[in-house]
Amino acid sequence: MHDHPIVVFMALLILGYGFFSKKAENSIITAPMIFVIIGLMVSFFDMELLREGPKAGPVKPLMEFTLLLVLFIDGSTIDLKSLRKDRGLPTRLLGIGLPLTMIIGSLVAIPMFPEIPPLILILMAFILSPTDAALGQAVVTGDQVPRRIRQTINVESGLNDGIGLPPILVCIALLSGSAGEGFDGEYWMGFVAKQFIYGPLIGGLIGWAGGKLVEWAFNKGMMTTVYQMLSSVAIAVLSFSGAELMGGNGFIAAYVAGMLLGTHNELVRERMKEFGEAGSQIMILFIFLLFGIILVPFSYHLWDWRALAYAVLSLTIIRMVPVALSLIKSGLDLKTTLFIGWFGPRGIASVLYMLMAIIQLGIEGLEQMVSIITLTVLLSIFLHGISAVPLSGIFKRKY
Repeated sequence: MHDHPIVVFMALLILGYGFFSKKAENSIITAPMIFVIIGLMVSFFDMELLREGPKAGPVKPLMEFTLLLVLFIDGSTIDLKSLRKDRGLPTRLLGIGLPLTMIIGSLVAIPMFPEIPPLILILMAFILSPTDAALGQAVVTGDQVPRRIRQTINVESGLNDGIGLPPILVCIALLSGSAGEGFDGEYWMGFVAKQFIYGPLIGGLIGWAGGKLVEWAFNKGMMTTVYQMLSSVAIAVLSFSGAELMGGNGFIAAYVAGMLLGTHNELVRERMKEFGEAGSQIMILFIFLLFGIILVPFSYHLWDWRALAYAVLSLTIIRMVPVALSLIKSGLDLKTTLFIGWFGPRGIASVLYMLMAIIQLGIEGLEQMVSIITLTVLLSIFLHGISAVPLSGIFKRKY
């Protein structure tokens, strides 16, 4: 470990923050804020990691493992039965709000940045569309916000990562030039089959079979609690690897594997979910640390008034107008609608999808896109973290 001081440093940070995590849970201080600030402080030291930038060696495996775990856990936390019972608000946000956010984000970006190719701006808008409820943790964990609203924000955040992935993959494929002439019918039929059919099929099969096997072993008294917990990471990795081996998309496979996890035993599901969430949380905090060490120093010299304006618009108008339109005639009052609209933080999914684009396309030509996404996420980490507790109080006064 002495050859990788950042791992030791990360361990100290997790332990140190953990001592105060209970007190921080309902305060304006969040773990992402702390890890990004410390990452920024570390970036002032001369580090090889900093010199290599976003394409540094450790970034790719960290990004891939974190993203597949996040998508698998997001999929596995979906309670399909309860979602069917109270699907109205999440369905509106995901079916109307998310596509509108992508469209409006693109339409705003294209005239604001005429020097950047439109397809890169569309990719940027798509990457900034998924939300991260964890950045406003007090909203989804506290009891001030009504359960229905908490659940809506949580479900939207859990599902929009996976729903937003396919259009991002299409943009990356177009930008990579792997599509040949761009709209070659034969290529796109193959691309759709591999990415969006093989991936879900293989992921769904491994998730269902893996869950069934774990449940069977549990019922027979053959599997210890520890290995029930470990199986969540194993199924996520197997679904990813299986899909990639067959030419499908491993990230979509991991998401579907979590969604179709074949165990209905609540105790087993809870153990798998808890361990998976703990594992993914470590990786997420590591990504936020690297965000402060690598991405902010790489980006800040490109920030100008347009980058700041787009970042602010992304967190307000581009997010809140689609939410308001999607919730028309939902029975919610204006305050609640604005609350849901504001708590659409941009966090780990945007960072991971941006890193995925950098790894597949290279950084050349994407510098401005990376800088704008980085600024938007940086603002979101602090603005949503600081506002979560005080704004949740509107419901306390109301009810």
